Amino acid sequence: MAKTKKAREKRQEAFREAALRYHAEPRPGKLEIRATKPLANGRDLSLAYSPGVAEASIAIKADPAEASRLTARGNLVGVVSNGSAVLGLGNIGALASKPVMEGKAVLFKKFANIDCFDIELNESDPERLAEMICALEPTFGAINLEDIKAPDCFVVERICRERMNIPVFHDDQHGTAIVVGAAATNALAVAGKRFEDIKVVSTGGGAAGIACLNMLLKLGVKRENIWLVDLHGLVHEGRTEDMTPQKAEFAQPGGPRSLAEVIEGADFFLGLSGPGVLTRDMVARMARRPIIFALANPVPEIMPEEARKAAPDAIIATGRSDYPNQVNNVLCFPFIFRGALDVGATEINDAMELACVEAIAALARTTTSAEAAAAYRGETLTFGPDYLIPKPFDPRLISAVAPAVAKAAMESGVAARPLPDLEAYRRQLEGSVFRSALIMRPVFEAAATAVRRIVFAEGEDERVLRAANAMIEETTDKPILIGRPEVVESRAERAGLPIRPGRDFELVNPENDPRYRDYWTTYHQLMERRGVTPDIARAVMRTNTTAIAAVMVHRGEADSMICGTFGQYLWHLRYVAQVLARDGLHPVGALSLMILEGGPLFIADTQIHDQPTPEQIAETVIATARHMRRFGMRPKIALCSHSQFGNLDIDSGRRMRAALEILDSEPRDFVYEGEMHVDTALDPELRARLFPRSRIEGRANALIFASVDAASGVRNILKLRAGGLEVGPILMGMGNRAHIVTPSITPRGLLNIAALAGTPVAHYG
Repeated sequence: MAKTKKAREKRQEAFREAALRYHAEPRPGKLEIRATKPLANGRDLSLAYSPGVAEASIAIKADPAEASRLTARGNLVGVVSNGSAVLGLGNIGALASKPVMEGKAVLFKKFANIDCFDIELNESDPERLAEMICALEPTFGAINLEDIKAPDCFVVERICRERMNIPVFHDDQHGTAIVVGAAATNALAVAGKRFEDIKVVSTGGGAAGIACLNMLLKLGVKRENIWLVDLHGLVHEGRTEDMTPQKAEFAQPGGPRSLAEVIEGADFFLGLSGPGVLTRDMVARMARRPIIFALANPVPEIMPEEARKAAPDAIIATGRSDYPNQVNNVLCFPFIFRGALDVGATEINDAMELACVEAIAALARTTTSAEAAAAYRGETLTFGPDYLIPKPFDPRLISAVAPAVAKAAMESGVAARPLPDLEAYRRQLEGSVFRSALIMRPVFEAAATAVRRIVFAEGEDERVLRAANAMIEETTDKPILIGRPEVVESRAERAGLPIRPGRDFELVNPENDPRYRDYWTTYHQLMERRGVTPDIARAVMRTNTTAIAAVMVHRGEADSMICGTFGQYLWHLRYVAQVLARDGLHPVGALSLMILEGGPLFIADTQIHDQPTPEQIAETVIATARHMRRFGMRPKIALCSHSQFGNLDIDSGRRMRAALEILDSEPRDFVYEGEMHVDTALDPELRARLFPRSRIEGRANALIFASVDAASGVRNILKLRAGGLEVGPILMGMGNRAHIVTPSITPRGLLNIAALAGTPVAHYG
């Protein structure tokens, strides 16, 4: 027990250090400001500032609506807090709340491409705080109030909504209420019950709890059927202790009663209070097929397994990500603001909130799109008791919720800039889904559907140790490391990592493993007709960790291997291919996913074929399309060469044209085109001018090159000069049994590759 506690404390300390490093390095904080216009010469300067800036100011003075066209205001949200009620931390003050508000701003940007300024105000008086926020209206297109204690938050929001002509939204209240409303809508559908008939018992008289109850009223619950209980018992008529006007609206007739008394016959328990509030005995006294939303974090009012002991048919939601039906505000706030900003809404009203509720709920009820199914391969996204609301990282959310909100804003008369075509708007949002590192999240979600064993050939490398630690914390996969025990343990300890061999992961010691004879005889049997003698096989299995990892996968002792943190790619590939290139598997190409500000871009072949033949190019194109679908993307693949649509008779052009003929010889279920220059592939206007009948519409999202030099060079330029984040290289053609990284890989990059290796697919391509 003491050892377990000590290990847990070490994990917590390691996590603390990792969190502090994350915030401090390589530069402090999580946000920065970047210019969106060029400032390269005197003319740019004259347009950006004096005298050109005066023209924009004059235009806005004449027509204030021009501010949304000429400034960033129309896509700018202020995340405002005084730090008086930070989730899990309490009243920590404005300054200490800044990392939290920066984090909220990052979520806005990542999920909905909304720019944010975080504003922390040292003011505890709600009326003065509201005055300060109202004075910020010229700066922002909308205000997100955050982590302001109740009942002050009610006062602040009321004043700001009355005085400001932009949306003001307290996410702690309304974001929670919207997601609860969506989950409740679907829970009742599953249970065969109706809002107007149910008895609701709630433990939570704070901002979120009151907002959720008001949302249930809007959805049809009768006020007399809502029973609100707090620390002092039932909120009832005549009670004076710890009462607010908001609580008083839900006062029941009669005298004091406890939660245990009022829970009898309840259809719906809504918990926004604390751990252990709801007992198994209380659940047993609820109505048939009870709905239990135990949303306290990190420990709910009752753990799901405890609730099911009393009511096996209970429909349960929590605030935790490790149980089904996580009620998470991130399902709502980025997308309701996206829709509101895009139509210039002057407020977020009931109609918009209800539209958000229905859009989220409907998304869970619909048949999964092909893109989402590919992104969440292995997940069961079927509407039912364990799937009431979408996954927080469901890529369909933005294109489902934001248009519904925009439509409601227009229909309710609060849209200053109505959209002419909602369907075009929806398509535009759909195309922006994979514009950031969130593209990896579906891979992690898919990997979580099974437990796979991933062996790391270079287990002594600190980056591998950090990736293994993150795997244990963030995934269901099991790392296996190859390395000397004393080296692995000392380096883990030196890095401040709590993981240890034998306890947290399996370790293969190349110098002394009981399976050594099995390994070298297996390798010898595979290679004896390729000049490998028993002595060579013994030496390889003592010194070559890549070969050891490959043999483990071949023998079924691991599901996939990762190598390459040092050494040359083709050296590793030699041993991977020797052992694992069998039964139709062979190295097709190396695919690098570059995550750029303008969206993801796939590049191949970055490692394997120096001057690929037309057949190898065609095979690389087909494999690239297959892998792109795994990320939920529709392939638009450009075959790149210095020759453009036959204008040069050079070797790369001839090979690309021959590859195109091979691809054209059979029907394909993806778009490809070539041969062309890179700028032609990425610039639709240029391509339309040069080759108006091109098969590709818009920008290509994958570039296939005629030489590894070109592909690798573009990959490195995008990494080092364009700030691209690489996922990969992804080794295509080996059935997800092996991946070879490069020495520049980071611990996060290794974790990404591990998630790719951990995806349970029958044939990975």
